[in-house]
Amino acid sequence: MEVPFLQLGELNKKHNAEISERIKEILESGWYLMGNQLSQFEREWASYCGTTHAMGVASGLDALILIFEAYKTLGILSNGDEVIVPANTFIASIMAIEKAGLKPILVEPNPISFNLDPSNLNESINKKTKAILAVHLYGQLAPMDALQVIARENNLLLIEDAAQAHGAMINNKKAGTLSDAAAFSFYPGKNLGAFGDAGAITTKNSELAKIVQSLRNYGSTEKYHHEHLGFNSRMDEIQAAVLSVKLSSLDSETETRRQQSLRYRNEINSTKIQLPSVIENEESHAWHLFVIRSQQRNELQNYLSKNGIQTLIHYPIPPHQQQGFPTLHHLSLPITEKIHSQVLSLPLNSNLSEAQISHIIKTINRF
Repeated sequence: MEVPFLQLGELNKKHNAEISERIKEILESGWYLMGNQLSQFEREWASYCGTTHAMGVASGLDALILIFEAYKTLGILSNGDEVIVPANTFIASIMAIEKAGLKPILVEPNPISFNLDPSNLNESINKKTKAILAVHLYGQLAPMDALQVIARENNLLLIEDAAQAHGAMINNKKAGTLSDAAAFSFYPGKNLGAFGDAGAITTKNSELAKIVQSLRNYGSTEKYHHEHLGFNSRMDEIQAAVLSVKLSSLDSETETRRQQSLRYRNEINSTKIQLPSVIENEESHAWHLFVIRSQQRNELQNYLSKNGIQTLIHYPIPPHQQQGFPTLHHLSLPITEKIHSQVLSLPLNSNLSEAQISHIIKTINRF
């Protein structure tokens, strides 16, 4: 039996007719940027998350950069300020800090949740520390209650990298509303994915939202009037329309992923596998990825491949060992390094059949 990791064409097929109709409207309107489709999606995304403002931008990376740049414009952040970030995150989290002229301070994660460990933060906080970037890695919410206390006690900004956590929720509050501002990615493979790159920023801070709306559009809110030195980072009308259509099925997609993850967690019994844990409750994990750990990761991946099961590694090289970050090469982060050498992502999406899930479970249990 063949089990691909993800087939986006098949996954999106149920939306094709409605998306085609919306794209036809865009083509006929002749309006491709900063139009009604974007405004509609921004209203819908803000409402879905339960916040006041949502601003569509070109990517999740840009969303993070624009948050930092907006706080610099407001005089709350300055070049060289330090931002605490989990050491095992995807490269974009750290890249955004660097691109905004800030300094990333890498902190070891909790090896069970993969997210920031509040007990590791105090030793990294000093007078230069101005923000915490909480990453909801693989779709599981970081310990936001504890991080909110730390941020409040130290007068720090708390920002969410919610790129993988669409719809994850704790205490009836969703990702994107648990901090001062949050960044989302709608990369095609995300739980809510566009047909290209796209991202968004959510916040309840109207002043911050106004700055972001200007910065994403060359620093302008009125054509040819530029209040700030801005960027070109605009979600186009087609991506906004695609996301608006697909948003209606996000919750059902996430629920399917949760049910599949329950099967994996209940039925995989190999002693050579460490399964992911849900730290809070089922709603606090959006299950963008189902990531297991094994000391025999490479052998396991080859074995699964020979049995028709495609897996991926998120992520094989930790950020501080990446060639593009020479200033981080001196760091020794044993927890992070161990995680990156052991993780393996199993297929997880609503296109998988029960038979395919069963095949994955039985194959792993034979390993």
